[in-house]
Amino acid sequence: MTLLTETPHQDFTVPAERLWRISVERYHEMIRSGVLTEDDSLELLEGYLVEKMTINPPHAMITAILFRLFVTLIPAGYFVGSQQPITLHDSETEPDILVVRGSERDYFSRHPYATETPLLVEVSDRTLQSDQTQKKRIYARAKIPVYWIVNIPERQLEIYSEPSGTTFNPTYRQLRLFGVSDQAPVQIDDHVVGFIPVADLFPSELEA
Repeated sequence: MTLLTETPHQDFTVPAERLWRISVERYHEMIRSGVLTEDDSLELLEGYLVEKMTINPPHAMITAILFRLFVTLIPAGYFVGSQQPITLHDSETEPDILVVRGSERDYFSRHPYATETPLLVEVSDRTLQSDQTQKKRIYARAKIPVYWIVNIPERQLEIYSEPSGTTFNPTYRQLRLFGVSDQAPVQIDDHVVGFIPVADLFPSELEA
């Protein structure tokens, strides 16, 4: 395991005159009215509609492995979701894995909020750069306590914690890196509920 301290830096510039920004409420209206459907592969990121990448086999396989491992570790009073939306101040992302307080029945009429989500995971290959910059900023601003990135190209797990909240350039103050020889702690609401062998996420087939 490697422990690093995150250094804030400005990493995302939007040419505002060329883009149309919308609120989360307007985004939900577009879905309810049928302007956007399940066939539109989009996420709302910081007020902008962004096309989601297609999921390749390693991404799908690692997400399935993580879901199974998390389900065996998460205690009563929480549930594990996979690629379902979370509603934030100006974004509605769809993390690959999220741990949510309560039960699935609590969320029939709305998606979970940041205050109900102690941990979420992005599995990253082609999306690595955006997950390490824009998504990290979004989750830090929303004060998601723990943010995981499964870094497929580098075969490591990045665990971010201590979110800054709403600042000029939101970030996480702590980053820990876990390699394939490490056991990664699963921390839910300040409690470590178990460990996941990082090697389980990167079968030998991914080395080719």
